[in-house]
Amino acid sequence: MEAMYIVEYNGTFGFIKPWTAVRDEKTFSQQFLTPSIIEGLRQKLGVTAILRHKLMHAGTSLQQERTQSRAFEEKRKGGLRQAARALSIINRGIMLYPHLWLAFPTLADAELAAEQHICLSRNEDVLLPSSGIDTVSEAEFDRMPGFELLFGETPNSILVGHNRYEGNVPMYGEIRITGNPILDLSLEL
Repeated sequence: MEAMYIVEYNGTFGFIKPWTAVRDEKTFSQQFLTPSIIEGLRQKLGVTAILRHKLMHAGTSLQQERTQSRAFEEKRKGGLRQAARALSIINRGIMLYPHLWLAFPTLADAELAAEQHICLSRNEDVLLPSSGIDTVSEAEFDRMPGFELLFGETPNSILVGHNRYEGNVPMYGEIRITGNPILDLSLEL
């Protein structure tokens, strides 16, 4: 493979929804992007392809979030009927200071991506591009620290969800952890 063009995105916090988490009481952000998340990012950015990705963060913070059920409950108050939604609180572990590197096949794709923000799984978790585009070989990308999900079914792969862009077929991948994927905030400040 020839050179890849890398755009780095970062933000204050981010959450990647685990594919098993619908209304779990306690949910932690995934450490990797599934094939359908990468496809959603590709579509949002309007690029031809995203070849690879690496993710680092500074840890996880447990946040409380107030949620409403999807269903309405009908209640009677005197002679009136009211529809209400049940409320609950869930604990959500979000990544602190996520850094995501996306690798593109062409400089044109990288330039287009470097002018846009992205959201990992929720619209309020905005990651902004850093300045500049780096050019690296595949071997150099392999040595970059971070979490990465290598797509495809292998003897070491795990089921990581169902691809909503391809008729909900099962998605598999092998998690690769390179170096120390947890950022040292003392170096950043």
